Amino acid sequence: MKKTKNILVITYWSYKDALIQAYTLPYLHLFNGILPPNRYIYLVTLEQKHLHLNANERSQIRHRLRLQGIKWIDFHYYRFGILSFLNWIPILLRLCQLAIFRNVSHIHAWCTTAGAIGYVVSVLTRKPLIMDSYEPHADVMLETKTWTANSPAYRILKRFEKLEGQHSRTQICCTEDMTDYARKSLGITLRNPVVKPACVDLDRFSFTNRKKPYLLHKLALENKIVCVYAGKFGGLYLEQEVFDFFKVASEYWGDRFRVLLLTNEKEENLDRWMKASGLDPVIVKKTFVFHSSIPDYIGLGDFAISPYKPVPSRKYSAPIKNVEYWSLGLPVVITKNIADDSKIIADNEIGAVLENLHTEDYRSAVITIDRLLNTFTIRQLYDKIRPIVESNRNFGVARKVYEGIYS
Repeated sequence: MKKTKNILVITYWSYKDALIQAYTLPYLHLFNGILPPNRYIYLVTLEQKHLHLNANERSQIRHRLRLQGIKWIDFHYYRFGILSFLNWIPILLRLCQLAIFRNVSHIHAWCTTAGAIGYVVSVLTRKPLIMDSYEPHADVMLETKTWTANSPAYRILKRFEKLEGQHSRTQICCTEDMTDYARKSLGITLRNPVVKPACVDLDRFSFTNRKKPYLLHKLALENKIVCVYAGKFGGLYLEQEVFDFFKVASEYWGDRFRVLLLTNEKEENLDRWMKASGLDPVIVKKTFVFHSSIPDYIGLGDFAISPYKPVPSRKYSAPIKNVEYWSLGLPVVITKNIADDSKIIADNEIGAVLENLHTEDYRSAVITIDRLLNTFTIRQLYDKIRPIVESNRNFGVARKVYEGIYS
């Protein structure tokens, strides 16, 4: 096998996006202990306007990443359409030039949207393609009714997902079931699949992050039952249903109940959903924090909610937030058939699975959570839930996968 040199890592996200902060950079830091010295990881991001970074922030990020052996290359993000295609012509040329003239040995693409870019660059430069987090995206967008079956976006990405699976040297899947999906839905047999579920840095997420007194006081969450959610609304995630669940929980626990939303969702959307559910706005505390502070804020919760739309293709995904919740010892309310996580929660009795999205299901989930909170102390819940992450969702699992590819 050829000696590993520089690696071109392609993503479809903005630098401030949680998927870069929680789902990409931590893994790139693992590369430093695997790759030979005196090499660089070239990290490509697509910057969206609502996640804008000023010149000073960009300079600091570049300097910090360079010290970690990472060179950051950012491009503007354009929504799918003619402008997007025109924009990608010079970007693809630049990436091909970088791959050829900057001693790049591998193209490492994160998820199938970025994989489409990685596939083209790999074919043009004859550099091997590694598909990371190879999971369905086109079908998820179809099943959540974001795209239609006849839309160009769906048809193009579905085609690329097949090409990526056929062409890539290694397919890093989120679940073992992805091989079945590739065979049945894409009509291909993955030639070198490996499994890397969503993993977490256990040193950053631990019991020391639980119930920090100064944050409880700051957010007026002292002596409250707190449901925490760190994430987005819409698209792959439920919207109104989440607030309907909060309404049921507030009726059950009364003034003892609070919601902590760690999101950059627009206030007018939150107000609309709260009004439609009849939820008192006093119940909801909303703030947005950088991922470096996420463990302390998630740690304020007594339980968490994971409101993925329960569509069939989510079975093959890797929700990182669930692993972060578990690493802090939080029971989770989750929709059904999400990756392996829904089954793990049900089998280990560490939360509640919503079989349907109706009031009676929300009430049943609340009662299940209430029973857990009354049966176990915070420390006992931590000791019950944390071992699941320690056994098969720690960074050691990811390190073995990457060592098998690059060492």
